[in-house]
Amino acid sequence: MFRKIKGTRDVLSPEVESWTLLETRARNLFQRFGYSEIRPPAMEWTELFARGIGEATDIVEKEMYSFSDSQGRSVSLRPEATAGIVRAFIENKLYAGPLPKKLFTIGPMFRHERPQKGRFRQFHQIDVEVFGDPGPAVDAELIAMGHLYFCELGLGSLALLINSLGCPACRPEYRSALLGYLTSHRERLCKDCRRRLDTNPLRILDCKVPTCNEVVVDAPSSLDHLCMDCGDHFSDLKRRLDAIGIPYRVNPRLVRGLDYYSRTAFELVTTQLGAQDAVMGGGRYDGLVELFGGPPTPAIGFAIGMERLHLLVGDFAPVKPPDLYVAALGPSAMQRSFTLVHNLRSAGISVDSSYENKSLKSQMKHADRLQARFVCIIGDAEMETGRVVLRNMQNKEQMEIDLAGIAEQLEPLLTPE
Repeated sequence: MFRKIKGTRDVLSPEVESWTLLETRARNLFQRFGYSEIRPPAMEWTELFARGIGEATDIVEKEMYSFSDSQGRSVSLRPEATAGIVRAFIENKLYAGPLPKKLFTIGPMFRHERPQKGRFRQFHQIDVEVFGDPGPAVDAELIAMGHLYFCELGLGSLALLINSLGCPACRPEYRSALLGYLTSHRERLCKDCRRRLDTNPLRILDCKVPTCNEVVVDAPSSLDHLCMDCGDHFSDLKRRLDAIGIPYRVNPRLVRGLDYYSRTAFELVTTQLGAQDAVMGGGRYDGLVELFGGPPTPAIGFAIGMERLHLLVGDFAPVKPPDLYVAALGPSAMQRSFTLVHNLRSAGISVDSSYENKSLKSQMKHADRLQARFVCIIGDAEMETGRVVLRNMQNKEQMEIDLAGIAEQLEPLLTPE
């Protein structure tokens, strides 16, 4: 017997209905803010992620699912969505149209990580990106949109964390100060963080190992090394968040795990999911479009993990039971009911039926298990008279209705009060 691959899962009903509703609410909200959907492929050339995410990151070094195609070229399943959307933005010349360009996508991502609560090797994200606006106003608008999404879902026990990582003009000074401090505490760092000293020292600030956490408490802050432009940008962002009443906490240890981020970094976190507390994370990446061969284009985005989001909201979209169950008695009635069921479904009515020649008692039990609102009983006698029995499964009342024009007769009965 085949079993699912470790780190993957089957999303079943009623959870899948909740996912669908979460996605629908996201689409409706994003469209209110002027975003349009994009569906990039789930695999790209490996070099795209190596260049954009950073060859020294854990994702590229350890976590990507990469393989060679028939011509020996390296292809990878996407570990995140931003690099593919940037590639699509450039390749389809979206920069030639009106800016800013606001895009979102919803779909699966893949990373070879240790599976745990809310984290899988195939996971799903809602991903949002804005291209072409360098100002803090779009940062605040994007954060506000993500925050509003969670508020509209009724999730209030969340905290917004923000930081500024600086820009190419001021980050080298900060990186040098940070590297000097961390090097002086090298022996207290974990094995991975000692390696990161030579490759990506900012990632040490995000390490979950307790000894590393103790070291970074007194590490230099990026906020103390911002240039004037980055300082003004961050101050303006905070003013705008204050103006629209979104509470936040400045966390100078907040970094993003990918190399391409600059200036604004943010996370929405919860205390309800244990160690994996971030439900939304993102930031600004003003140099990535140019790095990929496009024109200089500022950009910012965020991602929401669907699995973690569902852990917070649970199954809140139960499967809708059928409006009608057609119970056919005998071969002739079964043949007639097949056409009847199709015509009713075509008229927009949710209908279920059995294609097996079962007793009325058996079919009524099945309709009851499905929680059907009504049962239409059709047999040889009903086909002769042209009238069928309609049973209300809530109050058990029965009535006869004409088989001709049955959809029109059912419509007022099925309309919610």
